[in-house]
Amino acid sequence: MSAAKISVAKKAVEYIESKISRGTVLGIGTGSTVNFFIEELGNLKHHFKGVVSSSNASSEILINKGIEVFSLNDVNEVEFYIDGADEVTPENFLIKGGGGAHTREKIVAAASNEFICIIDKTKLVNKLGAFPLPLEVIPESRSMVARKIIAMGGRPVYRNNFLTDQKNHILDIHEIDISDPVKLEKILNNIPGVVDNGIFANNKPEIVLISD
Repeated sequence: MSAAKISVAKKAVEYIESKISRGTVLGIGTGSTVNFFIEELGNLKHHFKGVVSSSNASSEILINKGIEVFSLNDVNEVEFYIDGADEVTPENFLIKGGGGAHTREKIVAAASNEFICIIDKTKLVNKLGAFPLPLEVIPESRSMVARKIIAMGGRPVYRNNFLTDQKNHILDIHEIDISDPVKLEKILNNIPGVVDNGIFANNKPEIVLISD
């Protein structure tokens, strides 16, 4: 598995290498595949300005690599956002959030000129939903949101002993119909107390790179 992740990490570096400059700011996601990308990116650290990171975990790895990490509020442009996914459909719809960082991931993706998703072949699916759909929720709203999800036909499971970087809770939703990802993403985000959900349909990647 690690060989596949290294393979696609190298593909992503090759894709951006000729397109970056000393003033370029990159967006960096979260997860095991992204960690391999950061490892490869270290070889290019003098060819771009720095990065905006989607999680505290990624920021720590980037800083240890000698790559400068900026707040999104402090940059004018993010050229490329590179991140993995838990599921990817042929239409480039994603489920993300297995690591609980999907809210910040979606923010940085939306702020970027081009979203590049990097995955191994095991993440390819015809329809989203086999992987539980993460919802980041305000702690006080968790039970109320869970009841609304049950009414929609989903089965919410509280992610025990886990807080997001924003100090919120995660509900992992099983058995919910995601045949219309664009519509469901909006419906879920309109539930009071939901910060964001792990469907990336309105913010889907422009390109998906897949391991050999």
